[in-house]
Amino acid sequence: MAHAEIPKALYRRFRTLLIANRGEIACRVIRTARAMGLRTVAVYSEADANALHVTEADEAVLIGPARARDSYLSIERILEAARKTGAEAIHPGYGFLSESAEFAQACADAGLIFVGPTADMITAMGSKSGSKALMEKAGVPLVPGYHGEAQDDDILAKAADKIGFPLLVKASAGGGGRGMRVVRSAAELAPAIVSAKREAKAAFGDDRMLIEKYVDNPRHIEVQIVGDSHGNLVSLFERECTLQRRHQKVIEEAPSPTLNDAQREAVCAAARKAAGAVNYVGAGTIEFVSDGKEVFFIEMNTRLQVEHPVTELITGVDLVEWQLRVAFGEKLPLAQDQIRLNGHAIEARVYAENPHKNFMPSVGRIRTWRTPAETNGLRIDAGYREGDAVSPNYDAMLAKVIAWAPTRDAAINRLNRGLEETDIRGIVTNTPFLSALVTHPDVRANTIDTGFIERELKALTPGSATPGDLELCAAVAAIVASEKQVARAAQTSPWQTAGWMPVGRRQRVFRFKHGADEQRATLNYGSGPATISIGDREVGFEASAADGVYFDLTLDGSRSRNVSVIEGHELYLRTRNGRFDIHWVDPFGGDDEEQVGEDKIVAPLPGTVVALLAEEGATLEKGAAILTLEVMKMEQTLRAPFAGVLKNIKCKVGDIVQEGVELAEVEPLAE
Repeated sequence: MAHAEIPKALYRRFRTLLIANRGEIACRVIRTARAMGLRTVAVYSEADANALHVTEADEAVLIGPARARDSYLSIERILEAARKTGAEAIHPGYGFLSESAEFAQACADAGLIFVGPTADMITAMGSKSGSKALMEKAGVPLVPGYHGEAQDDDILAKAADKIGFPLLVKASAGGGGRGMRVVRSAAELAPAIVSAKREAKAAFGDDRMLIEKYVDNPRHIEVQIVGDSHGNLVSLFERECTLQRRHQKVIEEAPSPTLNDAQREAVCAAARKAAGAVNYVGAGTIEFVSDGKEVFFIEMNTRLQVEHPVTELITGVDLVEWQLRVAFGEKLPLAQDQIRLNGHAIEARVYAENPHKNFMPSVGRIRTWRTPAETNGLRIDAGYREGDAVSPNYDAMLAKVIAWAPTRDAAINRLNRGLEETDIRGIVTNTPFLSALVTHPDVRANTIDTGFIERELKALTPGSATPGDLELCAAVAAIVASEKQVARAAQTSPWQTAGWMPVGRRQRVFRFKHGADEQRATLNYGSGPATISIGDREVGFEASAADGVYFDLTLDGSRSRNVSVIEGHELYLRTRNGRFDIHWVDPFGGDDEEQVGEDKIVAPLPGTVVALLAEEGATLEKGAAILTLEVMKMEQTLRAPFAGVLKNIKCKVGDIVQEGVELAEVEPLAE
């Protein structure tokens, strides 16, 4: 499919760039734009007034309240911000308006450069349904499915019956796993479509669906392409994105460890053919699914991808710089035969979510933010810092940890070390889960598919280990150092600080709880070396603080570097044995806390009630769905904690509820 020649006015030199996004990607674009000598403008909602991307930019404009549809999804307000600040170009990042043809056209109509493809290209390739029809004409292999315009229930049901189960229902617009459901029987189809449409409408403002055959044991492979306005189009090798949860990528790597050289060239050639069908301009990604034998086109993302850093690390190309140079109207810096593949890169997405509670998003203020230095092939792309608030209004991704090395095994080891040295407190993150995932033997052996995480979830989310001698001693050292406000400069044992050590030998007993278990450690101090008694064991004990978080601990002559964060009577420790959350029992009492009864169904986070799935008076089985909340753009279904009767429902569809608010009550069945 050939398009008319692109008007050169759409791509021209500019000096001021507005980034129509937030968080990590806004910071990422600002970093490259500044290095290229551009002036940057950030936009922000009321919830993001103190966000990192706001302080990173040269100028920032408030565009509305916290709700995305009133701020980051408001085309009118973003264009007004550009006019007010003299911005000549807009980079959309990813998510929000990045694949909106309406936004791209509005920028062009306002005389602004949209850093990305034209509205026509987005329309042709941004729609999953439209791109499938286009690829079919171009001869690119497709997964069998329905991608028609008719969307009534009967037509979708007939299409599903013709395709056969299992199948995939997914939003025609957008991505990130939102508006996507696996359907394994005809009975599951109707509720899956209703839920997927609702989620897609909330995330993308478009509830059109397509249906396609679900490929069992699939692998997800995508190819990075970039085109310029002079007719040049290149691919920058492929990425493997098979490790997913709920169709959302968790770990990405480049190149794919699944493909050999011949397969790599074939899939990259297919990607160039797909993008060439619309004379594509800008950065984009052609996504494929493989059944182990064949590779099928599934969609094109007409934007930069979250996982673009792994491609940058194996090619040495700054993709944001290439986007901006294409927007300047320049030719691509390299031809296809000049692009070289070097080494292996792997990326993990750090989210504010709790893997032990079905990956429920976590909100609150970040009290501690520690990430390793970006050296020796390690890269951290972050959108947050210590003191920032994680809002329930937006995506839960906090940062990306990316590692490069000459080989895949070395890259995995480097990534795992980076994850192990990442300490974020105040909210719950998936960092330990990511570490368990990348070091799983099947991941190292590349014997995985897109259902791997769900199958291995128990192994990937084990209960935390019981603290041992090292952890109890570390807890004591952390508490004593905190109490004495040990200076950052290293010093010998913190309990030997002048004015603290008494004459003779004294003891101080510490009680700790870890789950239901209680453990004791007795500090013996005074004249002579300090020791700690744990049960009938006594160990020699010395500690020195490197700073307020890191400290060295020596037990019976064996020294180790540890991390501690104290929040009231809650201690977070990271030792060579892993991460531990320990409660220091208040020596003066006051540990009792009011508990919410299990019969109460409460909002786990702030959110919006989007569906009531049971009626008052209904008899429910354990696990039966009661209502659905939309939290952080994802749907969370609250279920009966036990078999019982739904006594009452205390909310209605559309209610915006705060964390801890009682939404329903279940009465246990009489025995």
